[in-house]
Amino acid sequence: MSDWETITVHRRGHAATIELNRPASMNAWNRQFGLDLRAAVEEVAADDDVRAVCVTGAGRAFSSGADLRDMGSKDEVTPNGRPDVHKILTERYHPIITGLRTMPKPVVAAVNGPAVGIGLSLALAADFVIARESAYFLLAFVNIGLAPDGGSSLFVPERVGFTRAAEMAMLGERVGAVQAAEWGLINRAVPDDAFDAQVEALVDRLAAGPTASYAGSKRQLNAWLFERMDGQLELEARIQREMAASDDFVEGVTAFVEKRRANFGGR
Repeated sequence: MSDWETITVHRRGHAATIELNRPASMNAWNRQFGLDLRAAVEEVAADDDVRAVCVTGAGRAFSSGADLRDMGSKDEVTPNGRPDVHKILTERYHPIITGLRTMPKPVVAAVNGPAVGIGLSLALAADFVIARESAYFLLAFVNIGLAPDGGSSLFVPERVGFTRAAEMAMLGERVGAVQAAEWGLINRAVPDDAFDAQVEALVDRLAAGPTASYAGSKRQLNAWLFERMDGQLELEARIQREMAASDDFVEGVTAFVEKRRANFGGR
């Protein structure tokens, strides 16, 4: 496996674990992280010796979402100086999400801590989501004046329905792992001290199973539930570009950096 700055890939038998490795920032997504994660996903997908994939986070978080202190390089801003979120999403983030969702092998998201924003989208792109009971899930986009992206506007309602998806998207409140399992947002919430063993057992089982059968099941489920995924991702990117041009987005990010409550003006 290749070496990356922000991602570590571990191999055990026919299983590969993609570890998000920016623990000091709670595995927030900056430019390098997006590039590294896309490369890692593509590499394990193309490796026929890998028959099951696990995605997890280093440190105390799965992923805290986008790194608001690194909103894009100089070639990733719009003419008015705002982050070109459409470019970032379509060129870096979407290939990661679709890469996991269409990978012809099973993918387990081992959520070891908070899964927030695009971090939640990443977890829900997997086939199985197992979380520590102490973990939580949060569509935090609304808290900085944005709308869901990374496929979460598709993955969340497909798992929990419109009512709960609207609450998560528009209220921006935490959903604890136990509640998430009760809702059907994730597969299992397990005691923290049993988490590593349960994840390892499931990944090993999948790595020793009928890989082609798993791939066939994924194709069927994707065709039934996610046939509009590419179109929805593009819609998310267009809407997010509109949101990033708003005054509320500027206020949301400023408030976040200053660690205060945002004062949104509705524009």
